[in-house]
Amino acid sequence: MAENFRVMFAGLAKDTDQAHAISQLATRLKAPTAKVAAFLENKPLFAPCEKEKALKQAKILASVGIKSKLQPVQGNTIASNNDTSSQRDERIFNALDYITSSLIRIEEKLDDLEQRLPANQQQATADEDEDWQTDDILLDEELTTPIKKRSNILLFSLIAMVVILLVVLGLSFAFPDLLSV
Repeated sequence: MAENFRVMFAGLAKDTDQAHAISQLATRLKAPTAKVAAFLENKPLFAPCEKEKALKQAKILASVGIKSKLQPVQGNTIASNNDTSSQRDERIFNALDYITSSLIRIEEKLDDLEQRLPANQQQATADEDEDWQTDDILLDEELTTPIKKRSNILLFSLIAMVVILLVVLGLSFAFPDLLSV
């Protein structure tokens, strides 16, 4: 079983205001400011996790001016706690931590994609969207084209054929002996 680490508060960086750091971190993590403020009082903000993930969390904290340290956590300390509500809270905390870190990764990927997308391409797509609204030429052409007349020869020949077949059928019913020859 891999060793888990928890990110703990170590202090504030030079020239970092505590209230400003709390508000920035709360905004970045989309977490309540009370929870972030509790972190500065040595309460856990993130659930225990692998070392790589804990280092990423420490990097996020450092980006807003909060110094942190990694504290190893034994895996069996959670299992030794028999309080079911505490275990439930820990699972919820782990789930929220996972969701938060996933949102952060998605946000970083979106920022990277926005930086890669040139401004010219964004303007070109905006211009294309506007062009279709001002183009009335197609509508005018469809309304002014004359309706072409079809030749009725095929229609008249079909009607004549049906009339002839009906006459033959009528004669066969009127004079049944005529066809038996």
